[in-house]
Amino acid sequence: QVQLVESGGGLVQAGGSLRLSCAASGRTFSGYPMGWFRQAPGKEREFVAASRDDGMTYYADSVKGRSTISRDSAKNTVYLQMNSLKPEDTAVYYCAARSFRLVTTTSNEWDYWGQGTQVTVSS
Repeated sequence: QVQLVESGGGLVQAGGSLRLSCAASGRTFSGYPMGWFRQAPGKEREFVAASRDDGMTYYADSVKGRSTISRDSAKNTVYLQMNSLKPEDTAVYYCAARSFRLVTTTSNEWDYWGQGTQVTVSS
């Protein structure tokens, strides 16, 4: 059974930083994309960032320049470093992984999901 377990969320003041982690178990995602989405109250789940195993990374415009996605394939883990956080970054952040090699920003095209971790940015 595949599991994705996020950690690292919390409450932070605007301008602060957080590092989210997502550890996968049950199968290896080496060679396959892993990424992050977020969902704010009353809004649809939206793409944040994704990483291919070859090092290519993709970011939503809203976080580009403030966030860095990285992964440790040996640990089957993906990270999201978020800096200069804004109140509009407040959301539940979900880790995701695909069974196909191409990255997509469409949430329903990702196959595996974590339970989510809350990020709250106060002004």
